[in-house]
Amino acid sequence: MAESTEATQLYLIRHGIAAERGTYPRDGDRPLTQAGQHKTTKVAERLYELGLRFDLILTSPLVRARQTAEILQSVGLSDRLEESDDLAPAGDFNHWLTWFNQWQSEGTQLALVGHQPDLGDWAETLIWGESRQQIMLKKAGVVGLLLPQAETPVGQSQLFWLTPPKFLLH
Repeated sequence: MAESTEATQLYLIRHGIAAERGTYPRDGDRPLTQAGQHKTTKVAERLYELGLRFDLILTSPLVRARQTAEILQSVGLSDRLEESDDLAPAGDFNHWLTWFNQWQSEGTQLALVGHQPDLGDWAETLIWGESRQQIMLKKAGVVGLLLPQAETPVGQSQLFWLTPPKFLLH
């Protein structure tokens, strides 16, 4: 595919409501609850109705994030789904940024499914060049950023969407 000169729309999506901490031996094994699956499905369907489509959904490998990403894919938001350890809690932003710079030639619509506070911190770093720990994503919430075609989008990106799930449910 030819290199795109368009900015990339990056959607940061927090996983849905999951089993309580401490209910599974490993935190990474906590699945979405039935309510989490239902709410996440409703949010995904609304995103689809709004016309969103992703060239790729990149997800944390943790069960709750992976299930969220699979729900997004199941409603038709993307044909492609991949895992990235960078999106696990305390993941490596700089490693993801290197990956992203290579990926940009493949598309202009990217969804990341992960965890709070990391997604909020990543959004702030892309917007302001540093984390200010002010952006809070609710479970199944969405942040939309416009990342410029640049050597690095850090500190140069624009926030265009910050939506808690209650505004997407009907």
